Amino acid sequence: MKSLGESLNGPLCVSSITSGGRRAVLLTEDGVRIEAEHRPSDGGISGSWSGSGSATGTGCAIVVAHGFTGALERPAIRRAAEVFAGFAGVITFSFRGHGGSGGRSTVGDLEVLDLDAAVGWARRLGYRRVVTVGFSMGGSVVLRHAARPGTAAGGRAGAQVDAVASVSAPARWYYRGTAPMRRLHWVVTRPAGRLVSRYGLGTRIHPHEWDPVPLSPVESAALIAPTPLLIVHGDQDAYFPLDHPRSLAGAAGAGAELWIEPGFGHAENAADDALLRRVGGWLATV
Repeated sequence: MKSLGESLNGPLCVSSITSGGRRAVLLTEDGVRIEAEHRPSDGGISGSWSGSGSATGTGCAIVVAHGFTGALERPAIRRAAEVFAGFAGVITFSFRGHGGSGGRSTVGDLEVLDLDAAVGWARRLGYRRVVTVGFSMGGSVVLRHAARPGTAAGGRAGAQVDAVASVSAPARWYYRGTAPMRRLHWVVTRPAGRLVSRYGLGTRIHPHEWDPVPLSPVESAALIAPTPLLIVHGDQDAYFPLDHPRSLAGAAGAGAELWIEPGFGHAENAADDALLRRVGGWLATV
């Protein structure tokens, strides 16, 4: 289903109503429309913005993958994009079932196709270096995306990534060891929970179970090298205890960096500007 010039090989771009950037509707590999926005760099390490829809120079783009129930319009993602723009151009988007994107959330499975579409757009904009950062569910998605055949540096044109930062991500699926995760599983697996999610949280969830079960984050982390990998986790994370980031780092091996952040809670809503600046600096210069 194509409209208004949209195609599998490129997005429809329209003028953004915010940030002086550009908006796009991206079509994923499986035909889901994903809302996305490009924010040019504020003039840091990245290249410049030509004003004509393409990046100039050899610049870097940071593609941001939000957590479950997030979206590109959420204040925490807007704030992260603003901080990251001090280091590079920034691509934000809403996963399927979130915000203005189509489809329904599969809570970390087919979302890898949404991220792939955003990374491909960054390449088409002219960025020579594209890196990803994901929070919580998005943190698991960036790990799985980087582990896909052909997506590491030097792999499939348009989809490769040059560095990955995973923030507040789970190491394994079906974790129910904390009260917030037990509540989340109720939301995802029960019809009443999905109604709460749709009308209360603005997130539309697919009713079917995974089949097959996708590669887990910890299995994915083992496949990412030699692409640089940063794992960030808070010692006050109420969703996933510290065995999760430590398992991810252990699987990734010596090529990964692990930051355990004192006082940090969970994902983009808890990340302060100082932490975001450190992550943005790492992504732009590693």
